Amino acid sequence: MDYFEGILKTVLEQQGYWVRQAFKVELTKEEKRLIGKPSIPRPEVDLLAFKPLEDELLVIEAKSFLDSPGVRVDDLQKSYEIPAGRYKLFTCQNYREIVFGRLLKQLQRQGMITGKTKITLGLAAGKVYRNRSYELQELCDSSNWRFWSPEFIRGEVIRLAEMGYENDPAVITAKILSVK
Repeated sequence: MDYFEGILKTVLEQQGYWVRQAFKVELTKEEKRLIGKPSIPRPEVDLLAFKPLEDELLVIEAKSFLDSPGVRVDDLQKSYEIPAGRYKLFTCQNYREIVFGRLLKQLQRQGMITGKTKITLGLAAGKVYRNRSYELQELCDSSNWRFWSPEFIRGEVIRLAEMGYENDPAVITAKILSVK
């Protein structure tokens, strides 16, 4: 998964974002209790992407699922009072609100964002079950989430080949695959 996240990181950086991988959110004991899981480990955000000019912070869940059936729409349509499953930030509103609130405070305390920064949840999928990307896109649009479909990611990786030389595995791979 780290390599998939690394590719996404390169793509996001080319779009003007500052990106951090595997960011740990430091929940308090009280916040863990409010979530309903007092012994929950620190939540880890796959990718945090911040665009300074727009004061926008993306919280991205990256799921490659390349050797599996893929991300299932049904899994994201579930709703839980107490976080469960692979998509906790998507399926448990209370969990999302608490984690996002703490994340914003943590980043403000570190001087990384302002008090006006807009936060948006996103999903990047390397593979979608039965190629139902359009249904995932509709779900994400209706929930004000961002969705990077396999098709979109593929297009962005292909565009990396147009860059000047960078010593980055994603850029180098894109250039190798574009050689005719």
